[in-house]
Amino acid sequence: MAPHSEADVSADLDNMSISAFGKARSTVVGKPLSDEEVRKMTEYFHATLYLCLGMIYLKENPLLREPLNLAHFKRRLLGHWGSDAGQSFTYIHMNRLIKKYDLDAIFISGPGHGAPAVLSNSYLEGVYSEVYPDKSEDVVGMKRFFKQFSFPGGIGSHATPETPGSLHEGGELGYSISHAFGAVFDHPDLIALTMVGDGESETGPLATSWHSTKFLNPITDGAVLPVLHLNGYKINNPTVLARVSHKELEALFVGYGWTPYFVEGSDIPTMHQAMASTMEKCITEIREYQKKARDSGKAFRPRWPMIVLRTPKGWTGPRKLNGHYLEGFWRSHQVPITNVLTDKTAMKQLEDWMHSYAPEKIFNENGALIPELKELAPKGIRRMSANPVANGGILRRKLHLPDFREYAAEVRKSGVTKVGSMALFAEFLRDVVKDNPNHFRVFGPDETESNKLSAIYQAGKKVWMGDYFDEDADGGNLAFEGRVMEMLSEHTVEGWLEGYILSGRHGLLNSYEPFIHIIDSMVNQHCKWLEKCLEVEWRVKVASLNILLTATVWRQDHNGFTHQDPGFLDVVCNKSPDVVRIYLPPDANCLLSTMNHCLRSANYVNVIVADKQDHLQFLNMEQAIEHCTKGAGIWDWASNDQGQEPDLVMASCGDVSTHESLAATALLRKHLPDLKIRFVNVVDLFKLIPEREHTHGLSDHEYRALFTENKPVIFNFHSYPWLVHRLTYKRTGQNNLHVRGYKEKGNIDTPLELAIRNGTDRFTLAIDAIDRLPVLGNKGAAARESLLNEQITAKNYAYHEGMDPEDLTNWSWPY
Repeated sequence: MAPHSEADVSADLDNMSISAFGKARSTVVGKPLSDEEVRKMTEYFHATLYLCLGMIYLKENPLLREPLNLAHFKRRLLGHWGSDAGQSFTYIHMNRLIKKYDLDAIFISGPGHGAPAVLSNSYLEGVYSEVYPDKSEDVVGMKRFFKQFSFPGGIGSHATPETPGSLHEGGELGYSISHAFGAVFDHPDLIALTMVGDGESETGPLATSWHSTKFLNPITDGAVLPVLHLNGYKINNPTVLARVSHKELEALFVGYGWTPYFVEGSDIPTMHQAMASTMEKCITEIREYQKKARDSGKAFRPRWPMIVLRTPKGWTGPRKLNGHYLEGFWRSHQVPITNVLTDKTAMKQLEDWMHSYAPEKIFNENGALIPELKELAPKGIRRMSANPVANGGILRRKLHLPDFREYAAEVRKSGVTKVGSMALFAEFLRDVVKDNPNHFRVFGPDETESNKLSAIYQAGKKVWMGDYFDEDADGGNLAFEGRVMEMLSEHTVEGWLEGYILSGRHGLLNSYEPFIHIIDSMVNQHCKWLEKCLEVEWRVKVASLNILLTATVWRQDHNGFTHQDPGFLDVVCNKSPDVVRIYLPPDANCLLSTMNHCLRSANYVNVIVADKQDHLQFLNMEQAIEHCTKGAGIWDWASNDQGQEPDLVMASCGDVSTHESLAATALLRKHLPDLKIRFVNVVDLFKLIPEREHTHGLSDHEYRALFTENKPVIFNFHSYPWLVHRLTYKRTGQNNLHVRGYKEKGNIDTPLELAIRNGTDRFTLAIDAIDRLPVLGNKGAAARESLLNEQITAKNYAYHEGMDPEDLTNWSWPY
């Protein structure tokens, strides 16, 4: 017997066995749809599912106007069927509410390979044909639409950049909720309808992202409506959340801070009524919360609504085929009938299944959706696949940036004055925040203060929608409305930032260098997205993803070995040169120049590495601009080879590495004053790559002018040394290139001792140079012995005193 109140339904659900089959069971009860509306929505639903199957199987005969034969099929059957019905069902119900309430909404598809559902809806609402006129709404266009899917020269099986309305590909699972929240921050009227696959829900990034409601301001931000889609199975296993009780599921999401509403079943007419009632309740609740906050001007944290939708995997397919379960089981995950190319019985089973959706009834003679069904979709940019938010470059406006030169560190003499590069940059960043109050945010995992960026709080506090304690007034820097987004989940803040820039805004992520590896694969996916966007002519460029790495390996001596890893640069170097940039500014003025450039750029992932401690300053602002513009250059003030052939090139990349390399140069000039030494510094790491392989790369002539082709080069590098060898592969003179960098040696060390362990200290570099200078013969023996003694003395001092010798710590450039 059907329950009569929400309380009754909740009680019944608690006592019911978990099942995806049967008539609808739901928390919210009602029959908002007429029988005619149910009929039309069912036929529209069937149209989308017909298209989903057509994409997986067919390249000819798109409307089955003749019996299927082998020539009509693709030779490789690729695609995923299992989540399509649940996603399309949800999409269609959101369309009804968009029309009723004139909503601004986007659809985010979390389930892996869930594109057929999104593509079919985009095609039926006409957007796909507008974007790709050759995929027209007729028989010929449908044939092309089917053939291109998971086909060479066509499109992939995710919601790739080629997919209208998509800002989330879902190639790697776990980021749908964080991307959705990133998109609705500072978009107060936007609703991100977000399908969360139940396989996806098992990932760590997805689990932490449920906490995003603690950072959503109902006055200034939009809303996310998650639909957790429990279809029960992954590729070959049941999903965790589909096998726990209603009571446990409800407790989980109430504990996260949500109000979960359940909709489950397989009977289509009753499921339409249940879903219509539930989604309308969720939308009206969202609007009520927003109205209350906006009318009163007082922000608060609602228990935002969400939906738990349980439907069979592969819903509407055959329950069994050849004695084996298909609908409601893992066999429907990918290609539901795998042997149609070799078995005529299987081919007939597929044909009967596709005919069950009545294509002859829902598509007209020309192959277009019949008008009464076409009317169910919204119009214009209210169609979710046409929403400009999902092509965020359309909405992007340039940042209002202050003149970075006004924040310059005063450098009267190179290598003498110590300044906190990050603290100085923070003043510039503070004013970026102040001058861009609605389309720039700073993201990070609880490290803005630690990273010496606290000046930002003068312009924008940390967003916090949770409870407040009295102590928070004493330097907590918390506010309902702010510009700094901190949560101790690198996955979540990175996802927020990606969603924020993909929907048309700008931002910066700051993080400790060693733990940025947590988001290696997220950045990898974003790079792939950007690269594909460059191939899609209608995609407008978005702001760059800017990642500032600080608390770097060479100043993690106090935290120990676990905090020492500069290898993120290796990961970034693997990506396409069209979309990645790496900068290692050696001082504060170079950092300001670099960050100004990165914040103005578009469609890149910019990685900037700069330590947060006080460091020697080398270049005044004019010199810094020149140096950063070149990306690599000779420091004349640190060289003594002017107008002559150098005996040696000392090179560096990275702030601490540059400091030690300069100190080594000074030691060599002290002990061997006749040596002619050229000092080269690299800011833009990709300058090392030949220009034919990277647009930033140096030509062979330019490279030779800096590094020579026959002199020893001692290169002190911030990260792992083999990366420089890889980037300079086959460069003339590479056999003379000797790179020092981090070699996975560390503990609770002093800064200099950590450098000594890894061979990046001034003594090792100077000894390395002596050993590789054939012109010296044995004349450098005394200098070598003296340097070795100084190194041993420094190490022993660190072991006994717990700090480095003061004269070495306070070293400055002596020339």
